[in-house]
Amino acid sequence: MTMETSTADAVGPDNGAGSPVPEAVRRRLLPRVARDPRSWLATALIVVIAGALRLIGLAHPRGKIFDETYYATEGQELFDHGVEWRPESDTGDFVVHPPLGKWIIGAGEWLFGRAGHGGWLTNGEFGWRIAAAVFGTLSVLILIRTARRLFGSTVLGCAAGLLLALDGMHFVLSRSALLDIFLMTFILAAFACLVMDRDQRRARWLTAMEAGLDPTAPGRAGRPRLGVPWWRLGAALMLGCAAAVKWSALWHILIFIALIVAWEVGVRRTVGARHPWRDTLLDELGWVLAVVGIIGAVYLASWTGWFLSDDGWARHHLARDLHQRELPVIGALQNLYHYHVQALNFHSGLHETHRYQSEPWQWLLLGRPVAFYYSQDGPCGAATCSAEVLLLGTPVLWWSFLPALVGLVWFGTSRRDWRALVIGLSAVAGIVPWFWYEIKDRTMFVFYALPSVPFLVLAVVYVLGAIIGPAPAARGGPVPDRRLFGTIFAALYVALVALCFAYFYPIYTGKIITYAEWSARMWLGGRWI
Repeated sequence: MTMETSTADAVGPDNGAGSPVPEAVRRRLLPRVARDPRSWLATALIVVIAGALRLIGLAHPRGKIFDETYYATEGQELFDHGVEWRPESDTGDFVVHPPLGKWIIGAGEWLFGRAGHGGWLTNGEFGWRIAAAVFGTLSVLILIRTARRLFGSTVLGCAAGLLLALDGMHFVLSRSALLDIFLMTFILAAFACLVMDRDQRRARWLTAMEAGLDPTAPGRAGRPRLGVPWWRLGAALMLGCAAAVKWSALWHILIFIALIVAWEVGVRRTVGARHPWRDTLLDELGWVLAVVGIIGAVYLASWTGWFLSDDGWARHHLARDLHQRELPVIGALQNLYHYHVQALNFHSGLHETHRYQSEPWQWLLLGRPVAFYYSQDGPCGAATCSAEVLLLGTPVLWWSFLPALVGLVWFGTSRRDWRALVIGLSAVAGIVPWFWYEIKDRTMFVFYALPSVPFLVLAVVYVLGAIIGPAPAARGGPVPDRRLFGTIFAALYVALVALCFAYFYPIYTGKIITYAEWSARMWLGGRWI
């Protein structure tokens, strides 16, 4: 599955001579890929491409498109008042998403200009979209380095980053002041931290065993002191930020906490510990609770503006509405709880029909994209013109997601590969829970699936790596011809995704084209209009 020498292969049997660690165990504890400073050159190239695509023409189209009407406005209000604001009544406004994503959008407006306040660009489009562009580009960087670590290959890592950079949905949301790009980036960053934590903890086990630790020894004598899991705590920070953008981060939080436990049990089984589950409970329960605590603390911290304000919606619900005494701190938390109950009721009862709503089963099929912007103003060299920003995943990429998930299950099961399970669970966490709301007939949109997109891309790259096969030097590896043909297939696939992205680029960016050119891109007819 690798396309360069992994750390485990580089060590070899001779390097373990004299070590008390069996070579098979040693290989399973080492990370899959060696450090290679040159890999950063390839990474930088892909990130520059992603950044340039997102920054060029960022201020077009003019004005607030789709839900920028809400989030760009609320980001500005947070910097003005500390809370979302209702100008007509000069009080705090009731909103149904936590504030962090809007604080981030507002930071861009504060730095680069906002509507009616000058700045670098007239009307502030660059200001309220720049944060999304930065986070979108950053997510490409994170995915490259994470995929490289997972697959032991710089080539596969860069392929993953390039595919994400060329995805139409990721691209459009990287150029719009909506919340989902922040949610996705924080979730991906948390996953990256957990992969680093897994490798770090295993490396510390290996160090302890090479120093003479016997994992089969009873009690504390068989368990090393592994130190502070900084990467795990970093993941908790990122998950807290994700929850502070949108509550839908909950499903990834649950899965990632389960991964922490599963990986800790797994490493103890690898080294031959007598009681892997019991030892995990003894050693890691405190850190797992710390993760939960950090997530909660970060989430509450995102509401600082509301806590410090007297004008936030329901900020003094007990005193003003119920005429009860508010205790310091406890009263504020009670009021925040009331706020959350009302927001949850809103989400649960959202049944209003929307032209661009869709159901979860339609998402990977691109059954109903969302038009963010549409205009027929010319000139375009024809009698009728069209300019649109359509939230549409790159079709070649998205229509390969379902086959890739099937391949992920096939190869992962046959190889008993933990990576396939982790990628698959992380992918479905952003889609499957929404089927419950389909039963409830809730209004939903395709961009709810964005947190799953990096993991769906990883599924595609996993299957491409399986088709290419392991390095020829690996025991039982394929003949060079198979590897050559697999590499050609993978390269052609990535090239086809790039061509498809280029074809749809005009309707991702609101470029003025003829109506005939626009209509030719409506592959599914009325479903895309």
